[in-house]
Amino acid sequence: QVQLAESGGGLVQTGGSLRLSCEASGPAFSAYTMAWFRQAPGKEREFVAAVTWGVSRTVYANSVKGRFTISRDNARNTGILQMNNLESADTAVYYCAAVRNYFATESGAYTYWGQGTPVTVSS
Repeated sequence: QVQLAESGGGLVQTGGSLRLSCEASGPAFSAYTMAWFRQAPGKEREFVAAVTWGVSRTVYANSVKGRFTISRDNARNTGILQMNNLESADTAVYYCAAVRNYFATESGAYTYWGQGTPVTVSS
């Protein structure tokens, strides 16, 4: 059983940066693919980025490519989403998710979810 807890959300101006963290508890976190999703008010939850357990592969949504960077520190059971050059369209609740020994961009594939951290980008 893996438990995830996000932190680092907040209010930022357009063009600013935020760093989201996802702390994981439970065994063998290094065996899990970790991903970030987001859900804006009135919209479906969407994929943002994912990193495989061996950090051998990262994938980004086109909307964040070149602005966001996903990383992980397996020794600290922590995942990071560095978000730069934020836009108003990035406003959403951001969720950390994990699935063991599998890689996907679909939310339905992920077994474990955090509670989410809100990000608001003001113009």
